[in-house]
Amino acid sequence: MLAWLAGIIGLLPALADPVKALRASLAAMFAFTAVSHFVQQTRSDLLRMVPPALPRPELLVTLTGLLELAGAIGLLWGPWHRTAAIALALLLVALFPANAYAARAGVVIGDRRAMSLGTRAAIQVYWIACLVEVAYRGR
Repeated sequence: MLAWLAGIIGLLPALADPVKALRASLAAMFAFTAVSHFVQQTRSDLLRMVPPALPRPELLVTLTGLLELAGAIGLLWGPWHRTAAIALALLLVALFPANAYAARAGVVIGDRRAMSLGTRAAIQVYWIACLVEVAYRGR
């Protein structure tokens, strides 16, 4: 909403289009979460979220951070925004087991217990719906 408001009031005119504002907002969110994969304080939390059955948690956290960063850049780059949105939606689906594990195991993230599975699922569905909107209506 803030990005769209910035567009409507003329601060960032390109964001007056609600889908472009959504693209920018999603890009900011994914860039922020991508950085958290590389900051030691938050990286250790993310490593604890990786289900024990998965190999090489360090590599997985690094890879997902790089994919989120690439997706954020792609959302902002016109020719790639659709591909980036679809790829990020698929990434969210692939990451859901880690979020489910964190919720069920009570993993502490940033000094707080991981959000409940129901809340996390609702948020992921919302983000996926936003990415689908960007992919298919954001021309």
